[in-house]
Amino acid sequence: MFNFRLGRKAEAEGTLVVPKHIGIIMDGNGRWAKKRMQPRIMGHKAGMEALHKVTKVASDMGVQVLTVYAFSTENWSRPETEVKFIMNLPVDFYEKYVPELHQHNVKIQMIGETDRLPAGTLDALKKAESLTELNTGLILNFALNYGGRAEIVQAIRAIAQDVLEAKYAPSDVDDALVSDYLQTRTLPSSLRDPDLIIRTSGELRLSNFLPWQAAYSELYFTDVLWPDFDEVAFQAAIEAYSKRQRRFGGI
Repeated sequence: MFNFRLGRKAEAEGTLVVPKHIGIIMDGNGRWAKKRMQPRIMGHKAGMEALHKVTKVASDMGVQVLTVYAFSTENWSRPETEVKFIMNLPVDFYEKYVPELHQHNVKIQMIGETDRLPAGTLDALKKAESLTELNTGLILNFALNYGGRAEIVQAIRAIAQDVLEAKYAPSDVDDALVSDYLQTRTLPSSLRDPDLIIRTSGELRLSNFLPWQAAYSELYFTDVLWPDFDEVAFQAAIEAYSKRQRRFGGI
């Protein structure tokens, strides 16, 4: 178990609120490596180790879902050698970390399109899902080859087809129905939308990450590069979230 302590102010006020669902845009691996005059792939390797640590911290805190942006549909435009390395990371992650996370009661799932994923990548993900499918703790939800707009387009097409087949009337289409057609439908209905989205490395955008689900998510941006995002940085994000008042459009 991690020795997770509140910051002094939050501890004194007793106001720490742990989000049920956290999304993380894990950004800055390449810059982390460049600062150390290393190849970009070394940043991705260090980023995988950071994910392992953060997953355990989140689990120990009681976070129920951790959705991590591992590879977007736009990332295929990166250099081929870098893409190949990233695609092999799930294999390494399965071999090095999944057994321990399994003992930690973590359940592993994935959203995103599988058609372009290499066989080894997909096999590692399927084995991780199979090994942990009965676990009841934190859900580690990998967004791999994921694009938010494409997800919404696919949902619209599926709903339109079902309307044509008279499964629904057009008037039946509402927020709840759309949510049932998105890739996050595999999550419990009350946990599909992130309470908090964290982006590392100082960039101030969502980059096509969960655009529907993030409608009322709290956003937290930090200059910390992802491989350096540790227990202290995670604590700072949770403390910042705890100070916010979520109104969901109300007063």
